[in-house]
Amino acid sequence: MVLIIANKEEIAMRIITENRTKLETVIPLSTPFVIFIDPANVCNKSCSYCPTGNPSILNGVNRKPAIMAIDLFKKIIDQCCEFPDKIKTLRLYKDGEPLLNDSFSEMVSYAKRKNKFGSVDTTTNGSILSKAKSFSIVNAGLDRINISVPKNYGNEYLDNVAWLYEYGKSTLRVFAKIAGDYLTEDEREKFLLDFKNITHECAIEHTAPCWPGFDAGSVNLELGIYGQELSEEVMVCPYIFYQMAVNADGTVSICFLDWEYGNIIGDLRTDNIVDVWNGELLDIVRTIQLRKLRPMMFFCKGCRQLQYGMPDNIDRYAVEILKKMKKMEGKSEMSYMRRE
Repeated sequence: MVLIIANKEEIAMRIITENRTKLETVIPLSTPFVIFIDPANVCNKSCSYCPTGNPSILNGVNRKPAIMAIDLFKKIIDQCCEFPDKIKTLRLYKDGEPLLNDSFSEMVSYAKRKNKFGSVDTTTNGSILSKAKSFSIVNAGLDRINISVPKNYGNEYLDNVAWLYEYGKSTLRVFAKIAGDYLTEDEREKFLLDFKNITHECAIEHTAPCWPGFDAGSVNLELGIYGQELSEEVMVCPYIFYQMAVNADGTVSICFLDWEYGNIIGDLRTDNIVDVWNGELLDIVRTIQLRKLRPMMFFCKGCRQLQYGMPDNIDRYAVEILKKMKKMEGKSEMSYMRRE
Protein backbone atom coordinates (compact mmCIF):
# COMPACT_ATOMS: atom_id res chain seq x y z
CA MET A 1 0.00 0.00 0.00
CA VAL A 2 1.37 3.39 -0.99
CA LEU A 3 0.81 5.92 1.77
CA ILE A 4 1.67 9.12 -0.04
CA ILE A 5 -0.37 12.12 -1.07
CA ALA A 6 0.20 15.65 -2.31
CA ASN A 7 -2.19 18.57 -2.50
CA LYS A 8 -2.25 18.43 -6.29
CA GLU A 9 -2.90 14.67 -6.37
CA GLU A 10 0.72 13.95 -7.16
CA ILE A 11 3.25 11.84 -5.30
CA ALA A 12 4.98 14.07 -2.78
CA MET A 13 8.68 13.33 -2.43
CA ARG A 14 11.53 15.15 -0.74
CA ILE A 15 14.00 13.53 -3.16
CA ILE A 16 13.58 14.76 -6.71
CA THR A 17 13.71 11.81 -9.09
CA GLU A 18 12.82 13.48 -12.40
CA ASN A 19 15.02 15.72 -14.53
CA ARG A 20 18.04 14.99 -12.36
CA THR A 21 21.50 15.74 -13.67
CA LYS A 22 23.12 12.49 -14.82
CA LEU A 23 26.08 12.27 -12.47
CA GLU A 24 28.13 10.14 -14.82
CA THR A 25 28.23 13.05 -17.27
CA VAL A 26 29.48 15.69 -14.83
CA ILE A 27 31.66 14.12 -12.15
CA PRO A 28 34.25 14.85 -10.94
CA LEU A 29 32.65 18.12 -9.85
CA SER A 30 34.67 21.23 -9.03
CA THR A 31 31.70 22.42 -6.93
CA PRO A 32 29.37 20.17 -4.91
CA PHE A 33 25.68 20.29 -5.76
CA VAL A 34 24.55 20.05 -2.12
CA ILE A 35 26.18 21.15 1.15
CA PHE A 36 24.72 20.12 4.51
CA ILE A 37 25.57 22.42 7.41
CA ASP A 38 24.14 21.35 10.76
CA PRO A 39 23.02 24.27 12.98
CA ALA A 40 22.54 21.90 15.95
CA ASN A 41 23.19 18.20 16.52
CA VAL A 42 20.86 18.00 19.51
CA CYS A 43 17.09 17.64 19.55
CA ASN A 44 14.14 18.30 21.84
CA LYS A 45 12.46 15.04 20.80
CA SER A 46 13.37 11.40 21.45
CA CYS A 47 12.22 9.48 18.40
CA SER A 48 13.15 5.80 18.70
CA TYR A 49 14.02 5.53 15.01
CA CYS A 50 16.60 8.35 15.09
CA PRO A 51 20.09 8.18 16.62
CA THR A 52 19.79 11.71 18.01
CA GLY A 53 16.84 10.62 20.10
CA ASN A 54 18.91 7.94 21.82
CA PRO A 55 21.43 9.62 24.16
CA SER A 56 22.71 6.32 25.54
CA ILE A 57 23.97 5.41 22.07
CA LEU A 58 25.57 8.81 21.53
CA ASN A 59 27.54 8.46 24.77
CA GLY A 60 29.62 5.75 23.14
CA VAL A 61 30.64 7.61 19.96
CA ASN A 62 32.82 10.57 18.95
CA ARG A 63 29.93 12.99 18.62
CA LYS A 64 29.46 15.56 21.37
CA PRO A 65 26.45 17.90 21.76
CA ALA A 66 27.00 21.05 19.72
CA ILE A 67 25.23 24.21 18.58
CA MET A 68 27.09 25.85 15.70
CA ALA A 69 28.35 29.32 16.50
CA ILE A 70 27.28 32.03 14.07
CA ASP A 71 30.87 33.18 13.49
CA LEU A 72 31.90 29.67 12.44
CA PHE A 73 28.87 29.44 10.16
CA LYS A 74 29.72 32.72 8.46
CA LYS A 75 33.30 31.58 7.99
CA ILE A 76 32.09 28.38 6.29
CA ILE A 77 29.67 30.30 4.04
CA ASP A 78 32.47 32.67 3.04
CA GLN A 79 34.60 29.66 2.13
CA CYS A 80 31.71 28.23 0.07
CA CYS A 81 31.89 31.37 -2.03
CA GLU A 82 35.35 30.26 -3.17
CA PHE A 83 33.92 27.34 -5.15
CA PRO A 84 33.98 28.17 -8.87
CA ASP A 85 30.28 27.50 -9.49
CA LYS A 86 27.00 28.17 -7.74
CA ILE A 87 25.96 25.51 -5.21
CA LYS A 88 22.51 24.11 -5.99
CA THR A 89 21.34 23.58 -2.40
CA LEU A 90 22.46 24.63 1.05
CA ARG A 91 20.77 22.26 3.52
CA LEU A 92 20.72 23.66 7.06
CA TYR A 93 20.20 20.31 8.70
CA LYS A 94 21.99 17.04 9.39
CA ASP A 95 21.57 15.36 12.78
CA GLY A 96 19.55 17.56 15.12
CA GLU A 97 16.78 20.13 15.41
CA PRO A 98 18.08 23.22 13.59
CA LEU A 99 15.61 25.64 15.18
CA LEU A 100 17.27 25.06 18.56
CA ASN A 101 20.02 27.32 17.25
CA ASP A 102 18.99 30.87 18.18
CA SER A 103 20.98 32.16 15.20
CA PHE A 104 19.10 30.05 12.64
CA SER A 105 17.35 32.94 10.88
CA GLU A 106 20.60 34.92 10.83
CA MET A 107 22.27 31.91 9.20
CA VAL A 108 19.62 31.80 6.49
CA SER A 109 19.83 35.54 5.88
CA TYR A 110 23.63 35.54 5.69
CA ALA A 111 23.69 32.65 3.21
CA LYS A 112 20.98 34.18 1.03
CA ARG A 113 22.80 37.50 0.80
CA LYS A 114 25.82 35.77 -0.71
CA ASN A 115 23.77 34.68 -3.75
CA LYS A 116 25.92 31.56 -3.96
CA PHE A 117 23.18 28.98 -3.39
CA GLY A 118 20.32 28.05 -5.69
CA SER A 119 18.14 27.35 -2.65
CA VAL A 120 18.42 27.20 1.13
CA ASP A 121 16.31 24.63 2.98
CA THR A 122 15.99 22.86 6.32
CA THR A 123 14.24 19.99 8.09
CA THR A 124 12.58 20.47 11.49
CA ASN A 125 10.21 18.59 13.76
CA GLY A 126 8.17 21.79 13.96
CA SER A 127 7.55 21.56 17.69
CA ILE A 128 9.12 24.91 18.53
CA LEU A 129 7.62 26.84 15.65
CA SER A 130 5.84 30.00 16.76
CA LYS A 131 4.53 33.06 14.95
CA ALA A 132 7.64 35.01 15.93
CA LYS A 133 10.01 32.27 14.81
CA SER A 134 8.09 31.71 11.56
CA PHE A 135 8.09 35.46 10.88
CA SER A 136 11.86 35.52 11.30
CA ILE A 137 12.45 32.44 9.15
CA VAL A 138 10.30 33.62 6.25
CA ASN A 139 11.79 37.12 6.30
CA ALA A 140 15.30 35.65 6.31
CA GLY A 141 14.54 34.12 2.91
CA LEU A 142 14.38 30.36 3.55
CA ASP A 143 13.27 28.63 0.34
CA ARG A 144 11.94 25.31 1.66
CA ILE A 145 11.11 23.74 5.00
CA ASN A 146 10.54 20.01 5.51
CA ILE A 147 8.51 19.40 8.66
CA SER A 148 8.86 15.95 10.26
CA VAL A 149 5.58 15.82 12.13
CA PRO A 150 5.60 13.93 15.45
CA LYS A 151 2.88 11.35 16.04
CA ASN A 152 1.19 13.16 18.91
CA TYR A 153 0.81 16.64 17.43
CA GLY A 154 -2.01 18.82 18.68
CA ASN A 155 -4.08 21.86 17.71
CA GLU A 156 -1.40 24.36 18.72
CA TYR A 157 1.08 22.54 16.50
CA LEU A 158 -1.36 22.71 13.58
CA ASP A 159 -2.01 26.40 14.20
CA ASN A 160 1.72 27.17 14.10
CA VAL A 161 2.22 25.28 10.82
CA ALA A 162 -0.85 26.95 9.34
CA TRP A 163 0.45 30.40 10.28
CA LEU A 164 3.85 29.64 8.74
CA TYR A 165 2.18 28.46 5.53
CA GLU A 166 -0.14 31.44 5.23
CA TYR A 167 2.53 34.00 5.98
CA GLY A 168 5.25 32.51 3.81
CA LYS A 169 3.49 30.50 1.10
CA SER A 170 4.48 32.80 -1.75
CA THR A 171 8.21 32.42 -1.04
CA LEU A 172 8.65 29.44 1.29
CA ARG A 173 7.80 25.90 0.17
CA VAL A 174 6.26 23.99 3.10
CA PHE A 175 6.43 20.19 3.05
CA ALA A 176 5.07 18.05 5.91
CA LYS A 177 5.81 14.37 6.40
CA ILE A 178 5.13 11.77 9.05
CA ALA A 179 6.44 8.27 9.78
CA GLY A 180 3.53 6.07 8.77
CA ASP A 181 4.93 2.83 10.21
CA TYR A 182 3.79 3.91 13.67
CA LEU A 183 0.28 5.09 12.75
CA THR A 184 -3.10 3.40 12.57
CA GLU A 185 -5.19 3.79 9.44
CA ASP A 186 -7.32 6.42 11.18
CA GLU A 187 -4.22 8.36 12.22
CA ARG A 188 -2.95 8.33 8.64
CA GLU A 189 -6.22 9.73 7.36
CA LYS A 190 -6.28 12.38 10.08
CA PHE A 191 -2.75 13.51 9.22
CA LEU A 192 -3.67 13.98 5.56
CA LEU A 193 -6.85 15.88 6.41
CA ASP A 194 -5.04 18.08 8.92
CA PHE A 195 -2.09 19.04 6.73
CA LYS A 196 -3.25 18.98 3.11
CA ASN A 197 -4.56 22.56 3.25
CA ILE A 198 -1.82 24.10 5.39
CA THR A 199 1.18 22.93 3.35
CA HIS A 200 2.20 22.91 -0.28
CA GLU A 201 2.76 19.15 -0.06
CA CYS A 202 2.36 16.45 2.57
CA ALA A 203 3.35 12.80 2.64
CA ILE A 204 3.24 9.67 4.75
CA GLU A 205 6.63 8.01 4.50
CA HIS A 206 8.10 4.72 5.57
CA THR A 207 10.91 4.77 8.10
CA ALA A 208 14.02 3.23 6.60
CA PRO A 209 16.98 1.61 8.39
CA CYS A 210 19.45 3.97 6.76
CA TRP A 211 21.91 4.90 9.50
CA PRO A 212 24.90 2.53 9.58
CA GLY A 213 25.37 0.95 12.99
CA PHE A 214 22.01 2.14 14.36
CA ASP A 215 18.99 -0.11 14.88
CA ALA A 216 15.90 1.87 13.84
CA GLY A 217 13.61 -0.71 15.44
CA SER A 218 10.58 -2.43 13.96
CA VAL A 219 10.28 -0.68 10.62
CA ASN A 220 9.04 -2.03 7.30
CA LEU A 221 12.11 -3.57 5.70
CA GLU A 222 10.35 -4.52 2.47
CA LEU A 223 9.52 -1.06 1.11
CA GLY A 224 11.46 2.09 0.35
CA ILE A 225 10.83 5.49 1.90
CA TYR A 226 7.97 6.23 -0.50
CA GLY A 227 6.48 2.74 -0.55
CA GLN A 228 8.43 1.83 -3.67
CA GLU A 229 10.23 -1.46 -4.25
CA LEU A 230 13.75 -1.53 -2.88
CA SER A 231 16.52 -0.59 -5.27
CA GLU A 232 19.11 -3.15 -6.15
CA GLU A 233 22.22 -3.02 -3.97
CA VAL A 234 24.83 -0.80 -5.58
CA MET A 235 28.59 -0.81 -5.24
CA VAL A 236 29.33 2.88 -5.79
CA CYS A 237 27.80 5.47 -3.47
CA PRO A 238 26.82 8.56 -5.48
CA TYR A 239 26.56 10.93 -2.51
CA ILE A 240 30.29 11.42 -2.03
CA PHE A 241 30.56 12.74 -5.58
CA TYR A 242 28.07 15.61 -5.23
CA GLN A 243 27.39 16.29 -1.52
CA MET A 244 29.29 17.59 1.51
CA ALA A 245 28.26 17.22 5.16
CA VAL A 246 29.42 19.76 7.75
CA ASN A 247 28.72 18.85 11.37
CA ALA A 248 27.58 21.26 14.08
CA ASP A 249 31.12 21.42 15.52
CA GLY A 250 32.60 22.36 12.14
CA THR A 251 34.04 18.96 11.28
CA VAL A 252 33.29 17.47 7.88
CA SER A 253 31.93 13.93 7.56
CA ILE A 254 32.25 11.76 4.50
CA CYS A 255 28.46 11.81 4.14
CA PHE A 256 25.30 13.11 5.81
CA LEU A 257 24.56 9.67 7.30
CA ASP A 258 27.62 9.81 9.57
CA TRP A 259 25.55 10.33 12.73
CA GLU A 260 28.37 9.22 15.06
CA TYR A 261 31.13 11.46 13.61
CA GLY A 262 33.20 8.38 12.92
CA ASN A 263 34.29 9.34 9.41
CA ILE A 264 35.78 12.82 9.60
CA ILE A 265 37.71 14.14 6.60
CA GLY A 266 38.23 17.75 7.64
CA ASP A 267 37.67 20.43 10.27
CA LEU A 268 36.51 23.82 9.03
CA ARG A 269 37.67 25.53 12.18
CA THR A 270 41.12 25.20 10.64
CA ASP A 271 40.62 23.80 7.12
CA ASN A 272 39.04 25.33 4.03
CA ILE A 273 35.94 23.63 2.64
CA VAL A 274 37.22 23.86 -0.94
CA ASP A 275 40.42 22.09 0.07
CA VAL A 276 38.46 19.34 1.83
CA TRP A 277 36.26 18.80 -1.24
CA ASN A 278 39.35 18.50 -3.44
CA GLY A 279 41.47 16.81 -0.81
CA GLU A 280 43.31 13.54 -0.57
CA LEU A 281 41.03 11.80 1.93
CA LEU A 282 37.85 12.24 -0.10
CA ASP A 283 39.74 11.36 -3.25
CA ILE A 284 40.80 8.06 -1.70
CA VAL A 285 37.25 7.21 -0.67
CA ARG A 286 35.87 7.99 -4.13
CA THR A 287 38.51 5.82 -5.76
CA ILE A 288 37.75 2.89 -3.47
CA GLN A 289 34.06 3.23 -4.29
CA LEU A 290 34.70 3.35 -8.02
CA ARG A 291 36.70 0.14 -7.68
CA LYS A 292 33.48 -1.33 -6.24
CA LEU A 293 34.99 -2.08 -2.86
CA ARG A 294 32.25 -0.36 -0.84
CA PRO A 295 31.34 -3.54 1.13
CA MET A 296 34.91 -3.55 2.47
CA MET A 297 34.70 -0.01 3.84
CA PHE A 298 33.88 -0.15 7.55
CA PHE A 299 31.68 2.96 7.53
CA CYS A 300 29.78 2.08 4.34
CA LYS A 301 29.18 -1.65 4.53
CA GLY A 302 26.22 -1.28 6.91
CA CYS A 303 24.54 1.59 5.03
CA ARG A 304 21.13 0.78 3.54
CA GLN A 305 20.26 4.25 2.26
CA LEU A 306 21.28 3.15 -1.21
CA GLN A 307 18.42 0.64 -1.28
CA TYR A 308 15.70 2.59 0.48
CA GLY A 309 15.95 6.11 -0.87
CA MET A 310 18.64 6.54 -3.51
CA PRO A 311 17.65 7.87 -6.96
CA ASP A 312 21.10 7.66 -8.59
CA ASN A 313 23.01 4.57 -9.71
CA ILE A 314 26.40 5.10 -11.31
CA ASP A 315 27.74 1.55 -10.98
CA ARG A 316 27.99 0.86 -14.68
CA TYR A 317 29.93 4.07 -15.23
CA ALA A 318 32.53 3.38 -12.54
CA VAL A 319 35.39 2.53 -14.89
CA GLU A 320 34.70 5.53 -17.08
CA ILE A 321 34.54 7.88 -14.08
CA LEU A 322 37.67 6.39 -12.55
CA LYS A 323 39.57 7.21 -15.72
CA LYS A 324 38.58 10.83 -15.29
CA MET A 325 39.67 10.97 -11.67
CA LYS A 326 43.17 12.09 -10.90
CA LYS A 327 45.69 9.31 -10.31
CA MET A 328 46.18 8.21 -6.73
CA GLU A 329 49.96 8.47 -6.63
CA GLY A 330 51.44 7.72 -3.24
CA LYS A 331 48.06 7.47 -1.48
CA SER A 332 47.21 4.66 0.89
CA GLU A 333 43.71 3.21 0.84
CA MET A 334 44.24 0.60 3.53
CA SER A 335 43.02 2.71 6.49
CA TYR A 336 39.57 2.97 4.89
CA MET A 337 39.07 -0.77 4.42
CA ARG A 338 37.35 -3.25 6.67
CA ARG A 339 38.22 -3.14 10.35
CA GLU A 340 38.68 -6.59 11.78
